[in-house]
Formats: sequence, C-alpha cells, structure tokens
Amino acid sequence: MGEELFSSQLNTILVETFRNILKVEEQMVQSNEHLNLSISEIHLLEAAGKNDTEGRTISALAEEMDITLSSVTIAVNKLEKKGYVCKTRGTQDGRTVYVALTPRGKKVDHIHSAFHKKMVQNVSEGLDEKEREAMLMGIIKLNDFFKQKLTHLEENK
Repeated sequence: MGEELFSSQLNTILVETFRNILKVEEQMVQSNEHLNLSISEIHLLEAAGKNDTEGRTISALAEEMDITLSSVTIAVNKLEKKGYVCKTRGTQDGRTVYVALTPRGKKVDHIHSAFHKKMVQNVSEGLDEKEREAMLMGIIKLNDFFKQKLTHLEENK
C-alpha cells in the first residue's frame, strides 16, 4: 500500500472513529433520560469514582480532567443536587472537600465502565500480540500528537 493511500485511509478512519465515539456516548446519555446527565458529567463521575474510600478532592478532579477548579466545583454542585455525588470535609483538614459517588453515581459509573471494557474487548479481539502492540503504539502516538497540540494551543492563548 502506498503512503498516499495509507494516509488517506488512516485520516478517514480516524475522523469517522472520533465522530462515532462522540455519537455513541451522546446517544447513550440521551437514551437514558432519567439520568439527566451530560457526557462531561459522566466523565466527572468516572474521575470521582477512582478512589472509593474517602473520595477525590476538587483539585485532584480538576487536575485529572484538565479543567479549572471553579468549573469542577460548579459541576460537582450540580451532580450533588442530582444525587450522583456527595461532598464531605476532610477529617484532618476541614478546608479540604472530598467528592464521592453515591450509590446512584456508582451505578452510572459502572455502566459507563462496562461500556469501555466491552469496547476494548471488541477492538482487541482476534489480534495477536504483535498486532496489539502495534495498535497500542499507534494510539499512544496519536494521543501524544493531541497532547502536544493542546500544549501549544494553551501556550498561545
């Protein structure tokens, strides 16, 4: 396969894949009207659910999601009103606020996590070790490209 054909096919599949990922996640959210959540809120629930003991701090969530503290605070307050998270004060430092999932939040996080697990299983099914390594390296390079672009865009604001 020539370089030009490969580049064209790769570009087409990458663009289509990004669109389809967004569409699937949007449709999953829209099909569950009783959830009343955006995809961004579901991703915040995912981040908050990574520490099941005490919860995650607002600053840890902001850092992981690469958004401002005030944006996380606003989103967490909305999720708390909707019954998906609860906030508690730290036992050692009362100024620290921890965000933990409620049972309702854990259920949504579990469903979202199961979707991602199924996606990964489906994509890697039938691939041998070399193919898996090549796929992983390609996606790592793609991710690095986007990270560099984001860094460049943020530096030029």
